[in-house]
Amino acid sequence: MTYTELVAAIQGFLENTFDTVDVNTCIKQAEQRIYQTVNFAASRKATTLTAVIGSPYITCPSDFLSAHSLAVVPASGVYTYLLNKDPSFIRETYPTVAATGLPKVYGIYGVDQSDAKELRFILGPTPDLAYSLPLEYYHYPESITTAVSGRTWLGDNMDTVLLYGALVECYVFLKGEADLIKLYDDKYKEALLLAKRLGDGAEKQDQYRSGFQKTPVR
Repeated sequence: MTYTELVAAIQGFLENTFDTVDVNTCIKQAEQRIYQTVNFAASRKATTLTAVIGSPYITCPSDFLSAHSLAVVPASGVYTYLLNKDPSFIRETYPTVAATGLPKVYGIYGVDQSDAKELRFILGPTPDLAYSLPLEYYHYPESITTAVSGRTWLGDNMDTVLLYGALVECYVFLKGEADLIKLYDDKYKEALLLAKRLGDGAEKQDQYRSGFQKTPVR
């Protein structure tokens, strides 16, 4: 489902014409709800950060939501995955910033002092070299409302949950009737179950390791 098809479907279902700004806001709210409910592989992204010598802090990517994994690559080239810990644990375990070495743990420290919109990692111990830090993390994929092609992975593969999620948001915006809001919300939840079956189920396993999915026979 393309952006044009999605907007046409919304306006057809609700028999109402929306201003572009309003319908786009509703669509983006629906996308956010979906991505916060289901961990699709499409929400995962990879980049490589660089440690700052003598500083335990490193700025997260601007679109960072949460970490999937953070590793450090020393001169040997062998990946070592860091353990996620609370910043208070890191402060207590490595109380002296001047004590440097190969990082072993990381935590999300808070916002960057130079940019309140971005988060920071804290590493322990403080890096003694400019190590490469491969990061895999979750982010919000580009919205279908801003995609140049008018297409996104969600619209192409999970158009039902996107449509009903947007219908709920748009009908709430219209202050629609409670019974119809419930109807659209129920349809959204049905579609969401299928989305979770993919994003939190099938994408996290394969038949070689997990075997076929089985339904009990009664």
